[in-house]
Amino acid sequence: MHILFLSDNFPPEVNAPASRTFEHCREWVAAGHEVTVITCTPNFPQGKVFPGYANRLWQKEQISGITVIRVWSYITANEGFTRRIVDYVSYMVSAILAAPFVRKADVVVGTSPQFFTAVAAYIVSRGKRIPFVFELRDLWPESIRALGAMAKSPALDWLEKVELFLYRRATLIVSVTNSFRDDLQRRGINPSKVTIVTNGIDASRFQPRPKDHALLEKHGLHDKFVAGYIGTHGMAHGLDTILDAATALKREPEGDRFRLLLLGDGAAKAALVERAKREGLDNVVFVDTVSKDDVVRYWSLLDVSIIHLKRLDLFRSVIPSKMFECMGMAIPVIHGVEGESAAIVEREQVGIAFEPENARELCRVLLELERDPALRKTLAANGPAAARRYDRSELAMKMLRHLENAVQRKSHFDAE
Repeated sequence: MHILFLSDNFPPEVNAPASRTFEHCREWVAAGHEVTVITCTPNFPQGKVFPGYANRLWQKEQISGITVIRVWSYITANEGFTRRIVDYVSYMVSAILAAPFVRKADVVVGTSPQFFTAVAAYIVSRGKRIPFVFELRDLWPESIRALGAMAKSPALDWLEKVELFLYRRATLIVSVTNSFRDDLQRRGINPSKVTIVTNGIDASRFQPRPKDHALLEKHGLHDKFVAGYIGTHGMAHGLDTILDAATALKREPEGDRFRLLLLGDGAAKAALVERAKREGLDNVVFVDTVSKDDVVRYWSLLDVSIIHLKRLDLFRSVIPSKMFECMGMAIPVIHGVEGESAAIVEREQVGIAFEPENARELCRVLLELERDPALRKTLAANGPAAARRYDRSELAMKMLRHLENAVQRKSHFDAE
């Protein structure tokens, strides 16, 4: 089977969509299938082309047996609604134009969060007369409404109609959460065409390891209790809550023992850095985006990990992929996301959930875990065992079986 996968993020980018797509495709190649990915020149999240690449009309390379075709797109930082839409649409057009040069594909997959990728996949499926699979990672454009990134308008109403059209036209919808499937069913989408393949962990990379002493020295973290947020610094993440907690910790008797490490980039990064400087938050350490290999080194520095999203009903249906990475590396989770993901943290006993955007609660949990090494040890020990239930290779094989079924159904109908 030849799988054509459309994603505007792919390694060497290190965000969640890039990692999930690569790890699934790598497993499918290992299982004997041909995989072609049409993606952009790597530039996320800063909107700067990565070293060794250029924003050309067409570039082709092989990564772990995957044929990767990189097409031109309008490149911008992960900030500013209008520019990002132009970015998304330019990729959609380029992917559609590139797809005819990919021969003998049996199925095309388009992955969100931005659904212009799925629009491209649908159009490609019509041209090639192959099944269209919508990988649903985010309820977009609902997230635009929830975050207030765009005022209520006919344009958003139209985007929602396009969204529903794509769901109805998809042969298969692969949702990363049960909540997304429930939402689709409430909106009239046949639940029989929706399957769940959650985010997971690359067990070969995310394993318990000692703290990286070179990085401890570099950032002055020896003998400190390190709590870290690793990921995109965007509108959705509400990272001012972490800075509020940093302010509160400075008033505690043992406050100097704490360091809050924030690694990543995004639309909110500059404002967060400026605020920390203005308020003298010397207990906050900012680190820009690092390579995929170095991310694991930074995870190793953490005594606890902070996962946080704004307190919105929309995010009750989200399961952040970094949660599984924490499990695999035996790092206790301080989880500021309500809903389905909080239930996993509590069920697996790998961390403590707190109310999103409640800095007082976050501070309380940080102090509790710093003062209770036995509790930290228990939560950490539960992580790797729980992570085995979310092994990316097994999840990739689950998705592969559904792709094979979609192709077989198409072949059956064509033969009739």
